[in-house]
Amino acid sequence: MAGNGVASIGECMLELSGQTGPNWRMGFAGDTFNTLWALHALSGDRPATYVSAFGDDPFSHNQIGFFAENGIGIGSSPLIAGARPGLYAITLTGAERSFTYWRGDAAARQLASDPSALSKNLENQALVYFSGITLAILDDAARKTLLAAVAEARGAGSLIAFDPNYRPRLWRNGEDAQAAIVEALAVTDIALPTFPDEQILFGDKTPRATAKRLGQWVGEIIVKNGEQPALICENGMQHDMPAIHVAAPVDTTGAGDSFNGGYLAARLAGHGPREAARRAHRVAAAVVQVRGALAPFQTLRAAFDG
Repeated sequence: MAGNGVASIGECMLELSGQTGPNWRMGFAGDTFNTLWALHALSGDRPATYVSAFGDDPFSHNQIGFFAENGIGIGSSPLIAGARPGLYAITLTGAERSFTYWRGDAAARQLASDPSALSKNLENQALVYFSGITLAILDDAARKTLLAAVAEARGAGSLIAFDPNYRPRLWRNGEDAQAAIVEALAVTDIALPTFPDEQILFGDKTPRATAKRLGQWVGEIIVKNGEQPALICENGMQHDMPAIHVAAPVDTTGAGDSFNGGYLAARLAGHGPREAARRAHRVAAAVVQVRGALAPFQTLRAAFDG
């Protein structure tokens, strides 16, 4: 029987953003953490767990402390002696961002190193969330361990949500990415793909083509498409949900991740897919008006509630 908590699996990195001359602002972010941040902010008293692996350096200690200060635990995630977090920097051209990464030996790559701890972290969760980036940072054996643990959680009653979030530089080749993502879809209840990613990796011509392909495995699909409408597919029915245009966005980092968090929070609260997408668009529109990937909780809640 699934419990009340929410768990997100992946890599949270050190984030350098807001460059002013030679100075940067440092925070913590990463796709699945960004989603959990929004989901936690919008889900009331549900326990929130970030499932990863962490180092034993000062940056790792600060990261875990930051989670705890904001009500997010790490469960039984392994602490790896001598390891440290990955790092990325956001460079903005207007509001559009590009990223530079230092993550090749990040602790998170060992998140499946203890299969029993991984399974324990996913026990009694109402929802478990992961992404294509989670898959990409793992080797083949670790990826199988992860998917087995997710399947076990699903069998015990957890709702499984997955964003394919394809990033070519993290994969050996497109064929490996396709195979791993299809395996993940086979254990997924809610899929949250982004159309341009699916177009690049699978050659889909339209969001509806993406939804049709994913519908082989998943019953609830939300195809995000930037400022274009999101396509909501449930029980064979399709609906477009218009996005919210932001005239002067500040930073688009984390917009799609926050959409996912808003959508999943709304679904857990009992809202239907269309209302969930409506609220998720409002959350994403609020996030692009702040710098960095993590908007303040009060900003997220105000947007979610409308």
